[in-house]
Amino acid sequence: MSSVKERFLRYAQVETTSCEANDCCPSTPGQKVLGAMLVNEMQAMGVTDARMDENGYVYGSIPAKGKEKAPVIGLIAHMDTSDAVPGKTVPQVIPEYDGGVIRLKNGVEISGFSFLPELKGEELIVTSGDSVLGADDKAGVAEIMTLCERMLATDAPDHGDIRVAFTPDEEIGRGADLFDVEGFGADFAYTVDGGRLGELEYECFNAASCIVRVTGINIHPGSAKNQMINAALVAMEFAGMLPPWERPEHTEGYEGFYHLTGMAGNEEAAELKYILRDHDRDKLEARKAMMNSVCGMLNRKYGEGTVRVELKDSYRNMKEIVEQHPEILQRAEKAFRENGVEPIVKPIRGGTDGAQLSFRGLPCPNLSTGGYNFHGRKELIPVGAMEKMVDVLAALVSMK
Repeated sequence: MSSVKERFLRYAQVETTSCEANDCCPSTPGQKVLGAMLVNEMQAMGVTDARMDENGYVYGSIPAKGKEKAPVIGLIAHMDTSDAVPGKTVPQVIPEYDGGVIRLKNGVEISGFSFLPELKGEELIVTSGDSVLGADDKAGVAEIMTLCERMLATDAPDHGDIRVAFTPDEEIGRGADLFDVEGFGADFAYTVDGGRLGELEYECFNAASCIVRVTGINIHPGSAKNQMINAALVAMEFAGMLPPWERPEHTEGYEGFYHLTGMAGNEEAAELKYILRDHDRDKLEARKAMMNSVCGMLNRKYGEGTVRVELKDSYRNMKEIVEQHPEILQRAEKAFRENGVEPIVKPIRGGTDGAQLSFRGLPCPNLSTGGYNFHGRKELIPVGAMEKMVDVLAALVSMK
């Protein structure tokens, strides 16, 4: 029987960074490499129907043991990792954290975070400092896989039918697009895709993306007076017209934001990429209206067609669906408490596959993995937190 630590270290070394620029599913081939590994491992442990479909979604099920009329519970995690930093990971293990500065192999230091004193004495997994760790969400994958092996053992507690799934391309907002909700067959599910141990989340952002395209007029600078329209500068002007206090670095809790995620350009053409987020649907609509308003103002200044805005909705706040099923949240809270973990009920300042799945008929709140500092080189996860999450998942699916 493999430990959750062994599984995570193995999965983390498979490069599965997703890529928004690719239209295929999965967006990168490494995700199918990991998917095939998971299918093989599930089949070896006795998940006879483990399979991966043509789009890289992995499914499997564990039949009920000794329980009648129990709900069919789904557990879901995603295989891809963020492209915010390089994704080729060589994880490092700190056997016993001394509570001080963590110096990674390439010289990057992890210090100053408020949670670090709580982790003194813990076994930690970090990176060399050259990549993302991928605990988001390979920790969730490892925890569910370890749970599967536990529930297939002869001494497993009684439980209802369990469904598991591992999705591609969650980090680029496509993880639920081709998910087979009907074939999955769960009454409700949980994504295991959160942060610190104990997190229980059923509120997420309403989300949209925005691409701002600027078309300029490039004239030799020696004769440019009253003729040149520098697209790069107009793009900068656009960015400057959005409220700076409504950026991610200045917001928290239920506060929404405009987030510039990429920019490129020159005098002739420029492009800005934004994501817009707000827990309140009306406030998200107001943010979209602001992008159109700024576009209109700049077109009146520089000429119609200079600036174009392309807006696209991404996902909605799953609260309006999940709160109709309070028993799902109560089950999760009880599973945490049975294992000595106080639930941390908080809104997600992001999204999960569960947001789209909830609106497609599969209520799906989000549970912790135990990790910290996702999407960066300073990401880390305590081994003990992953082990505890396996216990929580076991309690969740075997609860009376």
